[in-house]
Amino acid sequence: MRILLTEDNIALADGLSAILRGTGHAVDVVHDGASADAVIAAENFDLVILDLNLPEMDGLDVLRAMRARQNQAAVLILTARGTPEERVKGLDLGADDYLIKPFDIAEFEARVRVLLRRQAGLRSATVGFGGISFDLNSRTFSSGATPLDIPARELGLLEILFMRAGKVVAKEAIIQSLTAFDDDISANAIEQYVSRLRKRLSPHGLTVKTARGIGYYLDKLPEAS
Repeated sequence: MRILLTEDNIALADGLSAILRGTGHAVDVVHDGASADAVIAAENFDLVILDLNLPEMDGLDVLRAMRARQNQAAVLILTARGTPEERVKGLDLGADDYLIKPFDIAEFEARVRVLLRRQAGLRSATVGFGGISFDLNSRTFSSGATPLDIPARELGLLEILFMRAGKVVAKEAIIQSLTAFDDDISANAIEQYVSRLRKRLSPHGLTVKTARGIGYYLDKLPEAS
């Protein structure tokens, strides 16, 4: 999943982004409201984590502008402004959740997982397709009771395709979902990841098919007769 973290406290931003990247998400970080507004208008994110006390543009104004553009990314507000009035205002403007500083990291991680699961339209933390299941909380794939050992990039690609199993995902959307500002993944690299992933999935009855000129989709291999 691709996440935008907007936080003007550099130390906190570094710590939270490290936690999110450690669980495999692509994370972009900005430190002021104007930058957040510009980036949200130009890029696609699954989740925006938004501080309210931001320089240049208040976080609520960023949220207001975001929803006015019909941007439906999930929004988690992190703020020290924890009065009931502030919480109601943020939720009425379109925030999905609210976390008051200081907060427990485990709770932060849990709220992120819930919002990303909700964004994907899922109630359960476990999704199955073919002979493979995916645990959204631990971000692990399993075949039966056996966990699959998949390198990070291929894991991210499989997650994108798995969550949209049977549907074509554009190559550009895959690149954007897998990369943050400071990353650089080419279309050729994506093709390499797809090739490796096909080999890993074949024993489990799945494959990645190519929609020429468009992208890729996850499908089941035909059963041997």
